[in-house]
Amino acid sequence: MASSHCWENPPALDPAGGGGEVVGDFGGQKAYVAGSAGSKAAVVLISDAFGFEAPNLRKIADKVALFGYFVVVPDFLHGDPYQPDNPNNPGIWLQSHNPKEAFEEAKPVIAALKEKGASFIGAAGYCWGAKVVVELAKVHEIQAAVLLHPSLLAVDDIKEVKCPISILGAEIDKTSPPELLKQFEQILSPNPEIAHFVKIFPGVEHGWAVRYNHDDVAAVKSAEEALEDMMDWFKKYLK
Repeated sequence: MASSHCWENPPALDPAGGGGEVVGDFGGQKAYVAGSAGSKAAVVLISDAFGFEAPNLRKIADKVALFGYFVVVPDFLHGDPYQPDNPNNPGIWLQSHNPKEAFEEAKPVIAALKEKGASFIGAAGYCWGAKVVVELAKVHEIQAAVLLHPSLLAVDDIKEVKCPISILGAEIDKTSPPELLKQFEQILSPNPEIAHFVKIFPGVEHGWAVRYNHDDVAAVKSAEEALEDMMDWFKKYLK
């Protein structure tokens, strides 16, 4: 499910942000890209409801690229991120931004990465984007998955995952509370063929990994720890 946590702390969007570049068509999608396009390993980052122009998300993409990955952040919201001041409520926004439609749009993005020579592809999703990543993980489209403060997920989704998956959650989260993440872990644990990692970050709220305040030292530290965990997962399985 989605909750009020999904719509809190909206970032000030910046279409020109980041050290990479925005391309008009990557696998059929407008996207922010960073890193070497010739890399054999690639990472797709999928945004929360606030979209691919979020400054922190682009900074994360740039940092991931520094590890040698080619990084793509597609605009699966098609220029229509959630607007807190929009009279349309979150439910109406979700009806027109179904993660399963983004999943279908992600397939050509992954195909484009393969055409560029990428042999190992991982995906990480934040909140809304985590649902898209899980759908990819169900059908062998990616070699590794990372979910950060996920939303819209059910136990049955996790049962179908077919690649190594890391789930990074918040202690304070109405959307995916620790109890739900522990259920996910219980589902994954009996299957030795699917590597998994579940971690609940203490004292942080849903959205902490990408919607943190740079002036909050503790928040920045927790976000950096989440990034480190994500990179450890990709380094382990994208090879």
